[in-house]
Amino acid sequence: MFLFGASGHAKVITEIIQLNGGSVSGFYDDDPLKKSLMGIPVLGNTEAYKPGNEKSLISIGNNRIRKKVTEQIEAKYGQVIHPKAVVSETVEIEEGTVVMAGAVINPFTKIGRHVIINTAASVDHDCQVSDFVHIAPKSTLCGGISIGEGTLVGSGSVIIPNTKIGKWATIGAGSVVVKDVPDYAVVVGNPARIIKFNSQL
Repeated sequence: MFLFGASGHAKVITEIIQLNGGSVSGFYDDDPLKKSLMGIPVLGNTEAYKPGNEKSLISIGNNRIRKKVTEQIEAKYGQVIHPKAVVSETVEIEEGTVVMAGAVINPFTKIGRHVIINTAASVDHDCQVSDFVHIAPKSTLCGGISIGEGTLVGSGSVIIPNTKIGKWATIGAGSVVVKDVPDYAVVVGNPARIIKFNSQL
């Protein structure tokens, strides 16, 4: 498997791949100073990648950059689930998504493309998580929640059941969301309140 991005997030994904019996053939990273990571070579920048049969993952934590990479290159994307994650058999997970150690994804949830379900995050039943979302460590999505494209759900945050979160929003770390959040909104606190809006793409 090839990985796009050779920083900390890539280390976690590489270890998960290895724990599942796979291997990383090389990284692509636009920083010319990066030559290797974990003893695995950086093969060049993203433009140097040549599509082939081997699957890839985007190992970049920034949601907007992950989306940009998918627009710049053509690749066959895999998915990676840590062996110590708990994922219901009824969960649907699309290409490019990674699920970290200790994460729990409960029945009839749908996870989109290039999503990060990070360490010890909890996603309960019947949730809809759109493309390029990042559910950060120890955050909690209760049942029936909808998360729009590109949204960051910050570490340790909690979203109550049947809440709708818009696209490209930011839920601040430790926030408690008790009502719907509009597109591009940045919310913080308990209860979470809007403090500003992210720039649109």
